[in-house]
Amino acid sequence: MAKSIIRLSIIISLLISFNSCSFGPVKYGILEGQVKIGPLQPAMQIGEEAPTPAPEVYSAREIVVYKKNGVTEFTRLEIGATGWYQGKLPVGSYVIDINRIGIDTADNLPRKIEIRAEVTTRLDIEIDTGIR
Repeated sequence: MAKSIIRLSIIISLLISFNSCSFGPVKYGILEGQVKIGPLQPAMQIGEEAPTPAPEVYSAREIVVYKKNGVTEFTRLEIGATGWYQGKLPVGSYVIDINRIGIDTADNLPRKIEIRAEVTTRLDIEIDTGIR
């Protein structure tokens, strides 16, 4: 019994010292980019300029950041009224996608990215609404 108490004391001491160790501050990087969304109307005429998406077209969609495994959601980033998004993420590997409203697709997503300390990673995204 005395030996088990000593072992338990050693284990508790080790756990306390391990938990009090500091691994240093978490480092961050930035993920940002421009989102283009279209088409917004069916059958445009040649030479006709595409309409500018309304702010609510952007705000209905989000950039989804998954952990490295591509399954566990880490966070979502809002797309601003002009199509710009930006977020501060801890250093690491992530998989980026969109929240896929209706039949939205994006050719370059999902995509693996690496966030590095104090570095801005740019990922522009073109969302195809499927409107034809």
